[in-house]
Amino acid sequence: MTTLRVTQFKSRNGANQRQLDTLRSLGLRRIGQTVEHKDSPQARGMVHAVRHLVRVEES
Repeated sequence: MTTLRVTQFKSRNGANQRQLDTLRSLGLRRIGQTVEHKDSPQARGMVHAVRHLVRVEES
């Protein structure tokens, strides 16, 4: 199964509450932090909601 590596590369400042909650649900707390998630529609939806704040790699 494919894994998504999600890295936060931009600040959360200026993001709305829904985007902040999504980052927290992904497990991201600071710039430069990377987390791994199994590739699923739910994970892709969360990444899509904050796509301007994160970078994604498939592995």
